[in-house]
Amino acid sequence: MTPRLLLRTVALAACACAGLSGAAAHAQDFPPKKPVTLVVGFAPGGAADAAARLIAKKLGENIGQSVVVDNKGGAGGNIAHQQVAGAVADGSVLLFGSVGPLTIAPHLMKLNYDPFKDLAPISGGVYFPNVLVVHQGVGVKTLAEFVQLSKKKPGSVDYASTGAGSASHLAGELFNQRAGIDMVHVPYKGGAPALQDLLGERVASYFSAPPTALPHIESGRLIPLATTGVTRPAYMPHIPTVAEAGYPGFEALNWYAFVAPGKTTAGVLDRWNREIVKVLKDPGVEEALTKHGLTPQPTTRAELTAFMKKESAQWGAIIKERKLTAE
Repeated sequence: MTPRLLLRTVALAACACAGLSGAAAHAQDFPPKKPVTLVVGFAPGGAADAAARLIAKKLGENIGQSVVVDNKGGAGGNIAHQQVAGAVADGSVLLFGSVGPLTIAPHLMKLNYDPFKDLAPISGGVYFPNVLVVHQGVGVKTLAEFVQLSKKKPGSVDYASTGAGSASHLAGELFNQRAGIDMVHVPYKGGAPALQDLLGERVASYFSAPPTALPHIESGRLIPLATTGVTRPAYMPHIPTVAEAGYPGFEALNWYAFVAPGKTTAGVLDRWNREIVKVLKDPGVEEALTKHGLTPQPTTRAELTAFMKKESAQWGAIIKERKLTAE
């Protein structure tokens, strides 16, 4: 071997070693060396916040690093999604993304981010139906009576949501379409403030997440009319579904999923997927979520991507048919 060839061989070997060393160092970047932030797009006290805090606690225990929940309410969750889309992509920032900003809002308004390009799917989180509730002052006990009231006084019955483009917003619009009524949409910054105004009788109805409404249903302050899933939830066996109450095929689920900034590397996303799926399959976590009326939904990254595309197509068609616009 000539001296020149020998030097070249040594140089290539050194580069290869350096590359392997760099790859090894990169692989050791998990968990992040700094506290992890789990951003939630709604105010404290709602279903998203409750689920995120429960999951974040277990995640932190498992990876040996604190996972801090950061509530960024507003614009139906879009403020939080935009923030994470532009956040540092080192695995230290995650988002408990929701059906609204990920699959509904893009059809309603011009966004400063693309959910399918600027956010990277990690795993499904939880899902649950909404429950349509009214305060006692509305004076109805059944869904049929509610529809009758809405038809008798067109445009005078309103409903709260967690924001324009949220699952609760679209559940209301879908029901407007199916029932032939004209409820007025009143958007809030999250489930907690929406529920507060409902209890204060400042808004007539709300397609609420079960965890936030259930205590007030049990106390008698709120009247449940129907749930929005295909079947009755086990924790609400006596409440009919909208489909059972006269509107076959009606379904409007609420769901949350874990995503990260779009430029996060595949290796880090895979590691987070394994950790999140592990937590969602933990018997203690599963039991706690179920008590809150939430069903864990662990998935692969590919499964979540396919699910998001399916939801986007479904809600996009409804928005187009209803000619909805951002409020």
